[in-house]
Amino acid sequence: MKNIPSIHLGIVAVSRDCFPIELSRERRSRVAAACREMRVPVTEIETIVENERDVGTALEEIGRRGVDALVVYLGNFGPEGPETLLVQKFSGPVMLAAAAEENGDNLIHGRGDAYCGLLSASYNLGLRRQRPHIPEYPVGDPRDIAVMIGEFIPVARVVTGVRNLKIISFGPRPFDFLTCHAPIQPLFDLGVEVMENSELDLYDLVQAEDQGPELERIELEIAAELGGGNTYPDLVPKLARYESALEKYMQANLGASRYAAFANKCWPAFEKYFGHVPCYINSRLASRGIPVACEADIYGALSEYMCVCATGRPPGILDINNSVPRDMYEANRAATGDYALSDLWMGFHCGNIPSGCMLGPAMKHQLIMHRLQEPGQEPNITRGTLEGRIQPGPVSVFRVQSNSEAHLGAYVAQGEVLDLNPRSFGSIGVFAIREMGRFYRHVLIEKRFPHHTAVAFGHAGKALFAACRMLGIGELFFNHPKGLPYPGENPF
Repeated sequence: MKNIPSIHLGIVAVSRDCFPIELSRERRSRVAAACREMRVPVTEIETIVENERDVGTALEEIGRRGVDALVVYLGNFGPEGPETLLVQKFSGPVMLAAAAEENGDNLIHGRGDAYCGLLSASYNLGLRRQRPHIPEYPVGDPRDIAVMIGEFIPVARVVTGVRNLKIISFGPRPFDFLTCHAPIQPLFDLGVEVMENSELDLYDLVQAEDQGPELERIELEIAAELGGGNTYPDLVPKLARYESALEKYMQANLGASRYAAFANKCWPAFEKYFGHVPCYINSRLASRGIPVACEADIYGALSEYMCVCATGRPPGILDINNSVPRDMYEANRAATGDYALSDLWMGFHCGNIPSGCMLGPAMKHQLIMHRLQEPGQEPNITRGTLEGRIQPGPVSVFRVQSNSEAHLGAYVAQGEVLDLNPRSFGSIGVFAIREMGRFYRHVLIEKRFPHHTAVAFGHAGKALFAACRMLGIGELFFNHPKGLPYPGENPF
């Protein structure tokens, strides 16, 4: 994945001057050794921060060693002013963690009180309006801390990616899908750049593509990827021109940003002028870590990008689309297991899921667009989807969204795609999420989230939830288990 950050993590120890500095130094070294043993890459910062002067020295060393995400480690109580000043002055994501005491025979000269020190630090972080990542239980022995550091890496990737992201959009958001409309002010508040363009701009870019070695390379890649699923070989040159135009535009217009995602209008005029649907090319770009959200869904593009940063795997964007018929549920109890019918739903889109996340993908035409634009005719301008079953396995559904008052909220829920034939068209799968029925009613409907959800192919809830907190996204929702009611849920 070339379109996501590569995190270089550093660990810096802090020490309160009335505690032995060697305690912090030795404990930091043991954490670094545990990280090496667990293959968690981390750079030890030799400077130990005891006072404000040490903050400047540490920042100089951090910069010299190329560290872009930082673990501030309380080997003992720690100096709350300097350590939180370090958090404030460092430009990247920061995690705080504290050392547990090692043994009962060394609680006089070897006691560090970092358990207490982290409480002191938390108050000062509030004074400085800082939002570092603090693990759920942030105190532990070296191996515990190494696990926390490993779990921080995808969180840091998400935060760094969002703060350096540009979302490029072509075409206005469709009137028939007002749920894709949302204020963009919160995106700028997150550090995301937005560049909106006309569909005519995109048309002009594609028309300017001349046949040459680059287009021939893309055509060969498409043919090799599809294999026997290359049902429309005559369409491949058009698709290659479209892909090349988008990639060139992205590279030429990153500007001050480092990463990009697209949110492009894809119907109804698109097909008439471009001569195909864009779905398959959307899937190809997503497979390289460049999400392309359908229907000019800017917040969908952001959500997809956060998924790829969290997992390092291609993301998808799907409609939370339709219920599973009861007869299918009853006939497939071996596949549905102990899930209730209301836990199940089908995730669908026209054909934009990366081929590596599907079973037996093949290029098809888009049935819904065909009904609208080519009724009673052989498919032509509605060709170019990638259809097939979404592969079974763990998934997370995730969405960041602004409401009409420009307040951000997000949800994340973990589940799985079942090994069950959805018996329908498009990029589609049968999804199972515990207590989905209640989540659907009391989060998705109650909080007015749109029908698009980003899909991470893996369980990424922990990293995404933590990243949202670091980014200052105020309302975070998840699927409540039985016995934990939602606000406003009818108890009867």
